[in-house]
This record gives sequence, C-alpha cells and structure tokens, in this order.
Amino acid sequence: MRAWLIALILLAMNSSLANAQGEPELIARKDRKVIYITWDGFRWQEMFGGAQEILIAKDAGVADVDGVKRRYWRETDDERRETLLPFMWKTIAKRGQIFGDPSKNAAAKLENTHKFSYPGYSEMFCGFADDKGIDSNKKVPNPHVNVLEFLNRRPGFEQRVAAIATWDVFPSILNQQRSGVYVNAGIVPIPGDSLTDRERLLNEMISDTVVLWPDNQIDVITMQVAREYLLKHKPRVLFIGLGETDEWAHARRYDRYLHAANRADAFTAKLWELLQSLPEYKDQTSLVLACDHGRGNTIRDWTDHGAKIEGAEFIWSAVLGPDTPAMGVRSDVSATLSQIAATLATLVGEDFRAASPKSAAPLPDVISASMAQ
Repeated sequence: MRAWLIALILLAMNSSLANAQGEPELIARKDRKVIYITWDGFRWQEMFGGAQEILIAKDAGVADVDGVKRRYWRETDDERRETLLPFMWKTIAKRGQIFGDPSKNAAAKLENTHKFSYPGYSEMFCGFADDKGIDSNKKVPNPHVNVLEFLNRRPGFEQRVAAIATWDVFPSILNQQRSGVYVNAGIVPIPGDSLTDRERLLNEMISDTVVLWPDNQIDVITMQVAREYLLKHKPRVLFIGLGETDEWAHARRYDRYLHAANRADAFTAKLWELLQSLPEYKDQTSLVLACDHGRGNTIRDWTDHGAKIEGAEFIWSAVLGPDTPAMGVRSDVSATLSQIAATLATLVGEDFRAASPKSAAPLPDVISASMAQ
C-alpha cells in the first residue's frame, strides 16, 4: 500500500514538473491554428521606414504628390511606418516579433537567386530553394512537398487547410492536384452549390469588376473571399496571398503601392479582430506575415526584382500569436524565407522537417523552446 502511495505521489510530482516545463501548452496545441498572409513584393524599406521621400514624386508615378505626403509622410522612420502600417507597428511590433530590419543587424534574405515570385513562394512553402528546378513563373506543378500539403495529411488537419490568393499560379505552386489543398486563386468564382448570400454577391463582383491584370484578382475581393471561407469552413491553416503591392510597383505607381500596403495592413487588423471574436480562434491562432521577394533600392529600379536587381533578395517577416514571446523588432539575428515552412508547422505543433529534412529550421525564438519540434 505504501509503495502504491509513493508511486502516486511521484506521478503527481512528475505532472507538476511537466506543468512547470510547459507540457500543458503542448497538449493545448492540438487546437492551435495559423493564418499566413503574404504581401507580394512589399519592400523592407517601407516596412521599417514607411513612405520613402525620394519616391513620393512624379518620377515614381505619384499623381498627387502633396496629397500622398499629407497622408503618409512624417519626419521620422518610426512615425512614417506607423502611419503606413498601424496594425503592424502598434500591435505586432508590441505583442509579437518582426524580422528583417538591417539597422538592427538583422537583415532577412531569400535563399533562391532568382528573386521573383514562383521561386520565392516555393522556397517559403517547401522550406528550401531550388534554383535549377523552380526557375520561372510558368504554371508547372511544383514537384516538392509543401507545408500546406504536409499539414493537410496530418491527423486533425484533413480538409482544414486552404489557400485563397490573388495570383492564378498558386494551384501550381501548391500542386493542388497532388496535395489536395483547397486553392482559390486568380479571377475565379467561389465554387459550390450551397453559397451564402455574401458569397453569391462576391461572385457577382468577380464577374463584373474591371480586370486590371489578367492573372491577378484585386486584393479587396481576395480579402473578402478569404474572410467568408474562414467563417464558413473554419480552417486550421489558411494562407491568404495579396498581390497589389507588387502589381502597382511594376506599374511605377508608388502612390497606389503605398495605398495597397495600407489596405493590406487594415485588412490584417480586421481579420485579427475577427479571429479574436470567434471562440474557436480566440487565443488559439498565430498570425504570420511575409513577402516573397524584395525590390530594387533606387528610384530607377524600385519597381523591379529579379536576379540582376541588387537588393531584391532582402525580405521581412512577422509573427503574432499566443505562443510567440513579445520581442518586437528582432536584433542580431539572421533569417531566411525558407524558414517560413517549418515555422507554420511548428506553430500548430507539427514537425515539417521530419517529412522534409532539407527544409530550414523555424524562425528563431518565435515559439517557446519547450514547444519547438
């Protein structure tokens, strides 16, 4: 009897020790979710410094220079970035982590050398660069297993992983046919017979809205399609790919590039507010943001990216969530785009690197060490 009692006491002690070491958090992670949003081609310069004075000019396509200055120009980097991206700098920077600030000895970079979209998205979702195999934006099915595909096949995630994006190449990037991940990308209607009133209205808008780019939906429609998908299907993992920052930069319209970034930040804020209002997401959801590549540094080449564009390899990323320590803008740390894949999996308690050993490790310290895979 005494032996049994001693064993029971030891078991209780072990349980208390596990509690102190964070094991209950590990158990609770069975309900964790992650929302991943990309702002295509959004530069680190605006991320960390807000609107750039040299580009608020007619030569950068700004139609109303005085109006853009009134809206976005402030005297300091901190003021400018907070004006352009208030949610990023008032919420994520205070309660989460941001990577990629060169002034903090923390520049973040691509590993692929192509410095354009398909190689960037493949790197972030697969966890490594493939310069030889992924070298164009053609709609070729990605041969590599991506983190969304991996999660879609894990217990508790089946058919609860989805991607909603502006660019119509994502079905190939995520190899929709092989992966089984739901992908709605480009100028396509929301499928299905049992659509909500709001989904039917969105389909009317998709049909009637003027097409600005044949391969890209406008951000506002993609934002609303993603919101409706979230409310209707309650995914555990949702990717939302926004594209207007890249499109307006290529068009040399710095004013619209800034407006697109400001809208993307506002959408992210509203989405976070919505998540915190839903019992199944509140305090159970991590938010991750990143870009797929950078852009040039000068008024001549800020519009472009690619292998020959100096500086287009520099990127940024951000994480906010219940398991991420509030460390703000990270200093003295290196990061790569390839670390996103393992980060997404780790935030929901899964180990992507076990299935894809070539993949990079998660971003450092975005999750408590006791919970890292």
